[in-house]
Amino acid sequence: MRRWFTELKCPTLALRALLVLGIAVLAPLGASAQVASQLSPGPPEAATGWRAKPTVRAVKYMAVAAHPLATRAALGMLRRGGSAVDAAIAAQLVLNLVEPQSSGLGGGGFLVHWDAKANMLTTYDGRETAPMAATADRFLLNGRRMEVRAAMKSARSVGVPGLARLLALAHAEYGKLPWAELFQPAIELAQDGFPVGARLHKLLRVARGSAFSQRARAYFYDEFGDPWPVGHLRKNPAFAKTLGTLASHSAQAFYSGAIAEDVVAAVNAGPESLNDMTLGDLGSYRARVRPPVCAPYRAYKVCGMGPPSSGALTLAMVLQLLEPFDLGAEPLNPQAVHLISEAQKLSYADRRRYMADSDFVPVPKGLLEKSYLTSRRSLIDTSTTMRYAEPGRPPGVRHGAFGRDGSIESSGTTHISIVDSAGNALAMTTTIESAFGSGLMAAGFLLNNELTDFAFASADAKGRPVANRVQGSKRPRSSMSPTIVFDETGGVRMVLGSPGGSRIILYVLKALIAHLDWGLDAQGMVSLPAFGSRNGPFEIEQGPWASELAQEMRARGHSVRISPMTSGLHVIIARGGALEGAADPRREGIALGD
Repeated sequence: MRRWFTELKCPTLALRALLVLGIAVLAPLGASAQVASQLSPGPPEAATGWRAKPTVRAVKYMAVAAHPLATRAALGMLRRGGSAVDAAIAAQLVLNLVEPQSSGLGGGGFLVHWDAKANMLTTYDGRETAPMAATADRFLLNGRRMEVRAAMKSARSVGVPGLARLLALAHAEYGKLPWAELFQPAIELAQDGFPVGARLHKLLRVARGSAFSQRARAYFYDEFGDPWPVGHLRKNPAFAKTLGTLASHSAQAFYSGAIAEDVVAAVNAGPESLNDMTLGDLGSYRARVRPPVCAPYRAYKVCGMGPPSSGALTLAMVLQLLEPFDLGAEPLNPQAVHLISEAQKLSYADRRRYMADSDFVPVPKGLLEKSYLTSRRSLIDTSTTMRYAEPGRPPGVRHGAFGRDGSIESSGTTHISIVDSAGNALAMTTTIESAFGSGLMAAGFLLNNELTDFAFASADAKGRPVANRVQGSKRPRSSMSPTIVFDETGGVRMVLGSPGGSRIILYVLKALIAHLDWGLDAQGMVSLPAFGSRNGPFEIEQGPWASELAQEMRARGHSVRISPMTSGLHVIIARGGALEGAADPRREGIALGD
């Protein structure tokens, strides 16, 4: 293990190491799915192999997205003089077609944007909302809690989509190219067809046609119930029509008229529907500008999205807890991994108790106070694990004000990182929640099942209200962590994010420490094995390194789980007047730049 990490740190040997790793890690899909089914909860999207990739370098601009066609659409906009926002919109619309399991107009997301000229960071919230009529018993049937998987594939899980409003709001502020021009790559692919990719095919085979509505099943599977084969040219005229309408009439056309009517009809006709989503829910939806959450770490400042995302706040807590510790120079050294895991346990405990939609819940401001973090840090034993961390009580929080939360997150998600020619940077993470969302389709796109990110119970056993409970028009808590890191001069150093449900925070933290502490380049930090704790067992990505690290962690008292950890990290590093880009080898994305 130590020799492999030494090679990974050396740029001349990194690719050879990755090729060796790819042979060792790649497993048949059936084996991956079997392992995934034993996890609780399972990974949001099944593993589909490893594709070794080099670091990509550029000097003008760069884009990294989860599919080659999406990255090329983004690059095309950058070459035309478009902004980071322009490029992200073009990429996202293409992803709706080629990576429909992960994101699209039927879902939502978060966008972090750096305006280099104005030296201004803006964060946009396009998270889905519960219908106005939603009540706390949404996921109860005859007084009993619904089974999670049944809830995920029910109409009760669908939130009001926010992505179209998010993209339009960001474009109004930072778009340079005409709105309609950004839709052309996706419209052409929807009309002319795109080749079905290996990952999409395999995930459809895992999901099975029974997980989809009749309309979605007819789109993704042939008449025999088999997913379209790899390379099959698939057209989506319904989506082309939707895109054409939005290109001509902007996002408002999504929230009223024929598209909105189709969304409402699909939801209210779905399984276990409460018939409570209305045109008024769509018409009243607004994307929000939120205050960013930033925290110092070493010589850097790490910034991201605040509530209803728990990502940046949890990352900030972990980084601040780790700040006084020396994490060494060797990637994945056991002592550092132990300390990271302990800090994650403390932060995840507070995340689960206190973080939710800040429009509905007073998220404690004291979570990042120095005195509180010092008291929490004192619980870290440098040699022995705490096994499980109880939440603390931040300054100003009344005893009993927040209940224990049983929320389960499983997020089918994607991430886009972009730096444009003006130095503007964008990190955008979008989602429809679990793979293929609710399985319901409207106007050529899948609808999310985001509302299962809420706690199914509104109060705990002691009657204390749960922060992340269901409420009308509320946004469920998220782990999405689009992140921009600034160096000591105030310039952009890193742009990154990942899919992965509640593990997103683990993946982004791994990447941050891999570069800022262990000195890995963009591809090295993305390819580094995933690890961490969500205040449960210590999790290690399966692979040739796992048994040795597991032994080291068990010696410190950790309970260990080895499993697929299918991150989708997309990273850009800016240094020395150049850009380094990397796409996660666990998925099919690429980095491109000039």
